[in-house]
Amino acid sequence: MVNKVIRIIITVIGFAIGFQFMFLLLYLNNYIGLFHLDYVPTLIVELTGTLIFGIIFYFLSSWIIDVGSKAKEWIENRLQRTPMRDILYGFSGVLMGLLIANLFARAFLSIPWIGSYIPVIFNVIMAYLGGSIALKKKEELSNLISFPIGTFQKKKKNPTIINWVKPKILDTSVIIDGRIADICQTGFIEGTLVIPGFVLEELRHIADSSDSLKRNRGRRGLDILNKIQKELDIEVEIYEGDFEEIAEVDSKLVKLAQVLDGCIITNDFNLNKVAEFQKVQVLNINELANAVKPVVLPGEEMVVQVIKDGKETGQGVAYLDDGTMIVVDGGKKHIGETIGVMVTSVLQTAAGRMIFAKPKSL
Repeated sequence: MVNKVIRIIITVIGFAIGFQFMFLLLYLNNYIGLFHLDYVPTLIVELTGTLIFGIIFYFLSSWIIDVGSKAKEWIENRLQRTPMRDILYGFSGVLMGLLIANLFARAFLSIPWIGSYIPVIFNVIMAYLGGSIALKKKEELSNLISFPIGTFQKKKKNPTIINWVKPKILDTSVIIDGRIADICQTGFIEGTLVIPGFVLEELRHIADSSDSLKRNRGRRGLDILNKIQKELDIEVEIYEGDFEEIAEVDSKLVKLAQVLDGCIITNDFNLNKVAEFQKVQVLNINELANAVKPVVLPGEEMVVQVIKDGKETGQGVAYLDDGTMIVVDGGKKHIGETIGVMVTSVLQTAAGRMIFAKPKSL
């Protein structure tokens, strides 16, 4: 039924286009003399042309409907994958383009016959230019316009308006790690925590694994999510969408962060590098842990227990309470002993902090 109504509308549009085309053709014929209509009334010529265009559009209506449906699906898919900020900037650019077009389009209305069509063309061109320029210059616009995009966060009592912050997308590894719950409890994480459906599915597979270690890790991850959702005062959303054309979960996370204009919370070193390469912001739990460790400077003294050999000859390895590795030069002979050492240098890497020291007796 809907298709029949649409076909009728398309046919009527064809009649209208045919009438306008024949009117223009006859108008030009009065000045140019393309053909002679001495014995044929003008009205019959106009009606014949209008009828022909209507019939043509009627037979083309099925094809037009099919193309329109495909175009609608393509636009919907693009909008779903486009960050909200880009949509807002593009919409604002289109509005500015239409405003400028309408300011200048009135000057063309006085042109005979075609004057009423020029503003339509001018509006289309300026709307496209406005949206295109706004999207290409979105980073500069973000620096110039620091407007808060209001969003409502549901609380237990009354909804309150907060400033726009990027949603935080949780990776499987950081959920299993468990420290994210403690960080959220301290209040250092703000905004909405997004749990993708494909991450939950991966956690479920891990929790159902035949390997006891994997099974325990998966169940721990599910327990952490329940704790965050039920015990902590932070907004949690489940993203049900999926990217079926992408196989790997890490790639899906990066794509989701681009779509939501959010950032990824992870402790996966490889995901960290891939996301940074694709201009996606990453909050790495390991980097945060390294950042809050006490600063150790060369020349400071400490007491450690050497527990094993180092990689190089004569080296011993000790650990601080926070897990920081201390490589003791000449400490191999002190394995199993608690000795005083002096820090000689500190090496900071993405994987953690490494301290080099030597026994105070040397």
